[in-house]
Amino acid sequence: MASGFFAILDDIAALMDDVAVATKVATHKTAGILGDDLAVNAEKATGFLSSREIPVLWAITKGSLLNKLIIVPIALLLNAFFPAAIKFVLILGGLYLAYEGVEKIIEFFFHRSKKGDEVIEEVKQDDRAAEATKVKSAITTDFILSVEIVIIALGSVLDESLTTQILTVSVVAVLATIGVYGIVALIVRMDDAGYKLMRVSEDKGLLAKLGLLLVKMLPIIIRVLAVVGTIALLLVSGGIFVHNVEYFHHVFPTIQVTVKEFAFGIVAGLIVVAGVTLVKKVISLFKRQPNTAG
Repeated sequence: MASGFFAILDDIAALMDDVAVATKVATHKTAGILGDDLAVNAEKATGFLSSREIPVLWAITKGSLLNKLIIVPIALLLNAFFPAAIKFVLILGGLYLAYEGVEKIIEFFFHRSKKGDEVIEEVKQDDRAAEATKVKSAITTDFILSVEIVIIALGSVLDESLTTQILTVSVVAVLATIGVYGIVALIVRMDDAGYKLMRVSEDKGLLAKLGLLLVKMLPIIIRVLAVVGTIALLLVSGGIFVHNVEYFHHVFPTIQVTVKEFAFGIVAGLIVVAGVTLVKKVISLFKRQPNTAG
């Protein structure tokens, strides 16, 4: 009886060892997309009132965990019974990311900046609605990036047993959420940490200088993350097209891969933005037409 119990423990230890090795490989392969995930979500989790930063970030984190709770079993089932669907889902996600990235660029270059009083009025009227919209957008983007993370992690353990696949992908999914949003939380609270250091040191000495540096660096980091996050969206989307569409993979072989991925992301985003804009205009025209029936 005792020998059987220890044999089970030995099997569990061997399984955990396999999972640890597989998780290390999967994490290494997903490192690039995790960096993009960090840049995108850090940009999306900023821009709120200080008192709302942590509640908003917690809402996005819960949404991210729910995303992975949905994605992991679906990815495993699709891989087992309908693997071709995974590529189709990835391409759809790539189109969404490309659309979001290009829309941000268009918004920056072509949309009129609001005056101060207009912004204040907007905040007074629908700050909670705007917050909810941004949280929803962040969770949706996280869903697409999570699909990519899970698929890459799953692809690294296809030769392992089903149990190892399930545990490895689950561990990577949880680590991705905790790691990404833990770092994002540190970023968005930089200014508060800086103010506390200044207050504790009574605005004197090295701690005060460090606190002031943290306060001054936060707006710069947010602006940088906005740019990096947009570029990351386009790179991830372009990478999805290049690596999952055979023709795109072989076209322009002399162009550096990163440049090619970015270009495909831009082109795909422009096409989707044009299509969405056209559909909106058609719907708007139909709504404007008077009802002549009867």
